[in-house]
Amino acid sequence: MAPNTPPSCDNNNNAENTGWRKRLLIPPRCSLLFISIIGITLGIILWGGLNTVLEVTNRTEFCISCHEMTIPFEEYKKTVHYSNRTGTTVGCADCHVPSSKYPYDYGRKLFRKVEASRDLVGHVLGTIDTPEKFDEHRLVMAKREWARMKAADSKECRNCHKFETMDHAKQKDRSVVKHEGAVEDNMTCIDCHKGIAHKSVHQLLEAEAEKAGG
Repeated sequence: MAPNTPPSCDNNNNAENTGWRKRLLIPPRCSLLFISIIGITLGIILWGGLNTVLEVTNRTEFCISCHEMTIPFEEYKKTVHYSNRTGTTVGCADCHVPSSKYPYDYGRKLFRKVEASRDLVGHVLGTIDTPEKFDEHRLVMAKREWARMKAADSKECRNCHKFETMDHAKQKDRSVVKHEGAVEDNMTCIDCHKGIAHKSVHQLLEAEAEKAGG
């Protein structure tokens, strides 16, 4: 009797002569270790590739590669979030895309990327490709972002601004009172801070309120 031979990653011996169609139907006899190594390697490649794509599309340079995004970017450059005495700055994704600092945030980030794909439609159609068109849709877009931020408890804001680490001695008395009230009422940043990084929308809000009341 021929001695037992160890399993290999080749198909059955007769598979070589059965043609490629039948060969596909005959599963290879591979070790569990080999399959695990292949699976882990492919997983690392796929995950690394996906994460690389996400990070590249998070870059401000990528965002403003669409002409219409240069409109809000130029507005943003005039605010303290872009230029300040400490030299710190944030990019588009820091406010508009969920971070992935924690594992449970990754799903939010992926969903946001899929949701943002509709911007491609607007880009192709030229929906907001001029300052005039942008202003026409500004309030609608702003409300959409405010709702998203509020639903996330302004988590992207809180990545930099935290109530518990604020130095009240360096804040104005009015700000201290407002922030203490926000903590007591379980408010989120966007409840008070609107239109701080782009062109102000307060006049648009007032006009809308007057129209609704009139």
